[in-house]
Amino acid sequence: MTASQPQGRVLADSGLEAFSASLRAAMVRGPVSLALFEAILFAVKQVWAALFGIAMLVLLLVSFLFWPDDAALARYDAITIGAVLLQLAMISFRLESWAEVRVICVFHAVGTLMEIFKVHAGSWIYPESADAMLAVFGVPLFSGFMYASVGSYIARVWRLFDFRFDRFAPLWLQALLAVAAYINFFSHHYTVDIRYALFALSALIYGPCVIWLRPDRKHRPLPLLLGLIFVAFLIWCAENLGTYARAWTYPAQDLAWSPVPLTKMGSWYLLMLISFVLAATVRERDAPRA
Repeated sequence: MTASQPQGRVLADSGLEAFSASLRAAMVRGPVSLALFEAILFAVKQVWAALFGIAMLVLLLVSFLFWPDDAALARYDAITIGAVLLQLAMISFRLESWAEVRVICVFHAVGTLMEIFKVHAGSWIYPESADAMLAVFGVPLFSGFMYASVGSYIARVWRLFDFRFDRFAPLWLQALLAVAAYINFFSHHYTVDIRYALFALSALIYGPCVIWLRPDRKHRPLPLLLGLIFVAFLIWCAENLGTYARAWTYPAQDLAWSPVPLTKMGSWYLLMLISFVLAATVRERDAPRA
């Protein structure tokens, strides 16, 4: 099992540790209660890791339900301002380390560039973009924060669960996969879509790997590929909420909302791999050298 990378403790870690210690003292009496306790703590840490993404979804839904149509400030601009304030709060209250912020900023830029291209290619639309001032080429600036929420989750969950790995593929190989996946998001509009080849390659790279994560005191094993697919499924669920709130819509949802096709989960899987590789690269760069 590979040594864990330094996780860049943040202020909120101590509060989470205090909560887990008090819950452990109240619950754990034997192996069955220990298993239940670790399951609860696993869920709590997952929610805490996804804090920024959850806050963004709440912002989208609340603005969709309650933002006045005749408000002086366009709804999309209000979402963008809210997203900036959320990100500043995460940094100010030390809910993210600076290593995590770097991953988030890179993924924000990567996501925004892809949004501009995809919107102009007709893949999806922002139905209220005409009213927004905080937009670039018809893409509201809050869109980058939606991608950043994925980067935030990956970076934070890595630290909170103190990830360690068996049979972790070389970073250069993972980087090649990530670059190929990103290029395919653009190139498949003009050439052959190679996503199925990318799926197969990712299975070869990540299939043998076991991730060890620490819900409480002991690390527990999980097949990395299974974990990645599960995260992609959660992002797909979040996308359904986002499109329901008409933050963006697919052409088939223009007249009435309908669930996002499950096939879109494959796109989120590939996009999430890019975030994972970015986080792994930052961890490797920040690791102490002998």
